[in-house]
Amino acid sequence: YWVVSLPVQNSASTLWNNLQDQISKHSFDTPLYRFNIPNLRVGTLDSLLALSDDLLKSNTFIEGVSHKIRRQIEELERVSGLETNALTVDGVPVDSYLTRFVWDEAKYPTMSPLREIVDGIHTQVAKIEDDLKVRVAEYNNVRGQLNAINRKQSGSLAVRDLSNLVKPEDIITSEHLVTLLAVVPKYSQKDWLSSYETLTTYVVILCNKAMHFQVPRSSKKLYEDNEYALYTVTLFGRVADNFRASARERGFQVSTFNGCFFLYEY
Repeated sequence: YWVVSLPVQNSASTLWNNLQDQISKHSFDTPLYRFNIPNLRVGTLDSLLALSDDLLKSNTFIEGVSHKIRRQIEELERVSGLETNALTVDGVPVDSYLTRFVWDEAKYPTMSPLREIVDGIHTQVAKIEDDLKVRVAEYNNVRGQLNAINRKQSGSLAVRDLSNLVKPEDIITSEHLVTLLAVVPKYSQKDWLSSYETLTTYVVILCNKAMHFQVPRSSKKLYEDNEYALYTVTLFGRVADNFRASARERGFQVSTFNGCFFLYEY
């Protein structure tokens, strides 16, 4: 759309008719719409000149806020996969708003000075920008929480919740023994199996609760995805910290099962 302002010599109606005639001669299929602006309080020349400078700043600011809103709506449509054509002005499609524009006398009384009208518009847009920032922050927060939940439920073993992969019988907890969980890259499984017993002392321990004896090779694979494998390892609790430190050095992610949740060590 082109917005054209022309000086009125005789009457606005005559000017409008002449404009339509001239446009139709050169481009007969170009529709014209009359942008109806009421008579406003012009004020003095000095006040108009001062306001003209401020209008450039206000126009840049308002245009910037409008683009922010448009980009945010387009981003929401892209993420949701829906095209709602939600860009409206006061609930009216942009095309309809422009071609059927009506001055809002209730918001912007024509008897008010131009400065007051411009300041009122600027203040209103500034409030809209503040509200947008709050809404965007809330949206990003909820989106981040949702992504975290999805990663825990469907992500790799490195990020997902492991509690639903571990059974009570997989965990040994006593006064002296503790079971740790190790997330091992698939390509490092042989390295894990050949080295975990030597990461610290007293690792080759598996306690049979019924018979109370100890056997070697306590590491057991519980689960495997496309990238990682989940192993348990049972050892004396007093060497658990040393074991975790040594495991990290070899690229193994070790976590401690504690009731219904895990304490990760990175």
